[in-house]
Amino acid sequence: MSPLWLVLLIALIWGLAYKRASLPVWTVAVIAYLFFYMQFVPLITHVFVITASIFVLVILGLNIPVLRRNLISRYILKLYRRVMPKMSATEQQALAAGQVSWEGELFAGMPNWKKLADIPAPQLSREEQAFLDGPVEEVCAMVDDWDVTHKHADLSPQVWQYLKNQGFFALIIPKKFGGKAFSAYAHSQILIKLASRSVTLSSTVAVPNSLGPAELLLHYGTQAQKDHYLPRLANGEDVPCFALTGPQAGSDASAIPDIGVVCHGEHDGERVLGIKLNFNKRYITLAPVATVIGLAFKMQDPDGLLGNKKDIGITCALLPRSTPGITIGRRHMPLNIVFQNGPIQGKDVFIPLDYIIGGKDMAGQGWRMLVECLSAGRAISLPATATAGGKVAAFSAGAYARVREQFNSPIGRFEGIMEALARIGGHAYMTNAARRLTLSIVDQGVQPSVLSAILKYHSTQWARLMANDAMDIHAGKGICLGPNNYLGRGYQSVPIAITVEGANILTRSLIIFGQGSIRCHPHILPALQAAHGSDVKAFDNAIFGHIGFSISNFARSLWLSLTAGRLVPFAKSPTQRYYQQLTRYSANFALLADMCMLVLGASLKWRERMSARLGDVLSHLYIASAVLKHFEDQGSPADDQALVDWSCQYLNHAIEQAMAGILRNLPQRFAATVLRCCIFPYGARARAANDRTEKRIAGLLTQMSAARQRLTQGIYTTYQDNNALAKLDELFKKITAYEGLTRTVKAAVRHGEISGDTWLEKVANAVKENILNQQEADILRDIERMRDGVIAVDDFDSAELTSSG
Repeated sequence: MSPLWLVLLIALIWGLAYKRASLPVWTVAVIAYLFFYMQFVPLITHVFVITASIFVLVILGLNIPVLRRNLISRYILKLYRRVMPKMSATEQQALAAGQVSWEGELFAGMPNWKKLADIPAPQLSREEQAFLDGPVEEVCAMVDDWDVTHKHADLSPQVWQYLKNQGFFALIIPKKFGGKAFSAYAHSQILIKLASRSVTLSSTVAVPNSLGPAELLLHYGTQAQKDHYLPRLANGEDVPCFALTGPQAGSDASAIPDIGVVCHGEHDGERVLGIKLNFNKRYITLAPVATVIGLAFKMQDPDGLLGNKKDIGITCALLPRSTPGITIGRRHMPLNIVFQNGPIQGKDVFIPLDYIIGGKDMAGQGWRMLVECLSAGRAISLPATATAGGKVAAFSAGAYARVREQFNSPIGRFEGIMEALARIGGHAYMTNAARRLTLSIVDQGVQPSVLSAILKYHSTQWARLMANDAMDIHAGKGICLGPNNYLGRGYQSVPIAITVEGANILTRSLIIFGQGSIRCHPHILPALQAAHGSDVKAFDNAIFGHIGFSISNFARSLWLSLTAGRLVPFAKSPTQRYYQQLTRYSANFALLADMCMLVLGASLKWRERMSARLGDVLSHLYIASAVLKHFEDQGSPADDQALVDWSCQYLNHAIEQAMAGILRNLPQRFAATVLRCCIFPYGARARAANDRTEKRIAGLLTQMSAARQRLTQGIYTTYQDNNALAKLDELFKKITAYEGLTRTVKAAVRHGEISGDTWLEKVANAVKENILNQQEADILRDIERMRDGVIAVDDFDSAELTSSG
């Protein structure tokens, strides 16, 4: 074959693979190539003709589904069933739970960016905005977090009653039952403002509106259960909790040892068929004050009273607090964040079968119910709290770095502080962007199980980083607890968010990629389902689709890596290059994920660090796309470009480092070498943001900029005497408004026109030398008085501390 025809053949194959052409298109293209080759190339040998004819017959045969299934697919299916990983019933339910949205495009390696652009930006309705401006503001004004956490270890009775009266526990309940029926975005915005005032307050409101009785009733409850409980939950007559975790079942919640045995017993004076429960739960939020308890347990029917099945499985039921045999009321103290949380025990607690959520027919369906509900709830509550923490960190650290001076200069001008400020700004921007995109998807009716895990993990991890940086910037001001400390309780709360609703180590190591590889991959779940059901037709479609998918991923990954994605067509814009890079990384990830699953097989399930790195790539692809969408949803403001640059460069660098880590640790070294050449032909070259970008972000946070306003929007900053954050803001605004006066005095000192041992002496001397007038001097004195108040830390009588909660 001449070089020209060889090049044409390679180009044809590469083009078909890159565009993911269907098998019929491949067939027509290859036959056409052979036809023209034989027409224009002289001296065709008989061997070539025979070989080409056989090849054409084979490829034509592959286009006949019945022939392909009987000669190929049914034998592959037999082999596949022998080697496929074993999955428990709970694993199958978890994998089947939830739905796929934008993350599926990223996993497929060929993202359709128009689909991302078409997801509507989240918006509040007039009713939702009015609730934020009215009751949410009002309850924030009612709460003094120091009083709550230090003196009373609880919200005041007035606040509890206000929350009930105003429907704070009914945000997700439909209006026909007396609820608010708010969007997921509104729910999140409410929690952000509450959390910025008090994490105890936001946690108290979050739990009834997240994974709990109301959510389970809405999706699975009988009509009688909905009619009875939902109005009572909406008006606060009932306070709910949900008991899942116990001493022996934390992250492995499916291993709960709590047992419910089907038997006959007494209920309301009658002998009925029901369940005798024995359970021991802990870490149950709202348990000490709950009037109705959602309970997860393993249901057993040893006597066959319901049928032939002895082990029915995990089941969820609703129990009134007054049910005999329940011990409830004691409290845990989660790092001095005093939301109501405690243990629940039950000894020989008998309930009728109609206490099962959804009735008898939903017995054994509890794990599926919980996982499906968690898919949406986990995307709202904890990410909202983390977002609030990031917004407060950016708001306070930026202001404090401007008002706090050392060495005769605001500390925000020191490069070490700039570096920390940039990290806060970048992480806050990424967290909010990912939150908004995920909420838009939830509000479209999707239950995004993989996305909720991504968002929960990264938002709470970044909340810890932002809290650390904010604490470092505030230094002594941050570490002394008291009424004037607006960081301390939020700092203490971070490990709680990291621990609950799926501990972060577990979420990263097992869930994000473990669930994502099956739920988001276009062919794996269909193949598994077909194999479980011995469906040759469905398996044939899945396995040949997967073969074509893998070939395409190889071609796309190599081409996009060789060209660094620069030839991917995108409209000219400040973010064009980031879209090109993400398109490349998506193809790299699709290839790498496929090869890891092929090479490692079922062992990938236990290679948690490999799974974690693959999950990191998927997560960062999603968050980077969320950053770009958030930027465009806001009109691509030029002020935010530094935040976008920092975020995308941070994420691109993290993506490359995660992929490089996978390649370093892949045990099959030949496969790793081939993949490295395909993914990193020039090496891992992405770099994190440079000093210039970080200086720009620090400048945004330490000035009254529109970017700062957008980044920190939604937190509680209304001025009142016990709102230290608002006092900081007032001083910050005044300093930035009159910074010209400060510069005038400092310039006079520098030029030897005035002197003085203290700032106030210098201001007084500036008046004497007619550098300032009296009014200007009064402004600077007032600023200094306010500064003294803001940077002050609290102190206490020893007796007060020994009696603190």
